[in-house]
Amino acid sequence: MKKILGWAKELFISAIIIVIILNIVSFLKKPELASDTLPQFELVSTTQKHISAQQYTGKPLLIHFWATWCPACKLEASNIEKLSKEYQVITIAVNSGSDDEINLFLDEHKLSYDVINDNEGKFATKFSISSFPTTFIYDTEGEIKFSEVGYTSTLGLKLRMWLAD
Repeated sequence: MKKILGWAKELFISAIIIVIILNIVSFLKKPELASDTLPQFELVSTTQKHISAQQYTGKPLLIHFWATWCPACKLEASNIEKLSKEYQVITIAVNSGSDDEINLFLDEHKLSYDVINDNEGKFATKFSISSFPTTFIYDTEGEIKFSEVGYTSTLGLKLRMWLAD
């Protein structure tokens, strides 16, 4: 029994160290934004839905940059899907092919959130994105509250959205 408790303690300590290291890396890779305010935009999703910044006022907003070729993005996709059922979410697929290719990816992975196709990376450049996935959370006033680089759990995302409300 002591051996099992010893292993459990070591596993727990290792997990805490990994979480701390990942948070430090995320902080160091955090993009420098030109402004802390949600930029104004009018874009069209891969399903031809018109999306503008003005329609996302009064509630927290998650903007998620990802790519179909990114392994961490694929792991995190179900977390974003769960969040999109409760909160305002916009995702931007960067350098991921045509609208049809992105929609096929969404269908294959049973994802239903809105996606903007940033095939040339122009929108990602405005947000200084250098790593994927990168997530921004804006509060009810359109001010940035959190930014994350790399994988984030559903619980972590929900907690940040709740704090932004």
